[in-house]
Amino acid sequence: MNSALENEPKDKIKPTTLEKYLTFRLGTESYGLSVLKVREIIRMQNITNVPQMPDYVKGVINLRGRVIPVLDLRLRFELEAAEATEATCIIVVQIRMANGDEKLIGLVVDSVEEVLNIAKNEIEEAPDFGNKLSVDYISGMAKYKSGVKTLLDIDRVINDSNLEQLNN
Repeated sequence: MNSALENEPKDKIKPTTLEKYLTFRLGTESYGLSVLKVREIIRMQNITNVPQMPDYVKGVINLRGRVIPVLDLRLRFELEAAEATEATCIIVVQIRMANGDEKLIGLVVDSVEEVLNIAKNEIEEAPDFGNKLSVDYISGMAKYKSGVKTLLDIDRVINDSNLEQLNN
């Protein structure tokens, strides 16, 4: 039997190895995360502080009746804190916690860039920085135009015993 693809000219066959990533900025660097993890993007709003949390846990917001923890990714990555601007926003993602539960978490980022289709062959493993630096939270480095975008495994970025306490 002939499949439909066998009859198609080779240049008409669409690659099936594309993945979609939402890209955003923290300072001068560009990062990406799978769009399958993104639930929505909202403007910056008042965040209620939660005592005795690490500095990168900004607190919680009320999102249509649900209490959502909010993290500042700049501080999570130990970057210098920055004042919120008009472009600052919260990306609400759904993550799988270490215990298997699905949770919504808000991520404060400097700005959202775009959704990119990135072919798997354009993604390389994170470089080895030696045994003192962990890059487990990096799912890959995407070669895009003249630069590189760091692709995050957002589940690993977020999973933390402090967040487990916040969600209970």
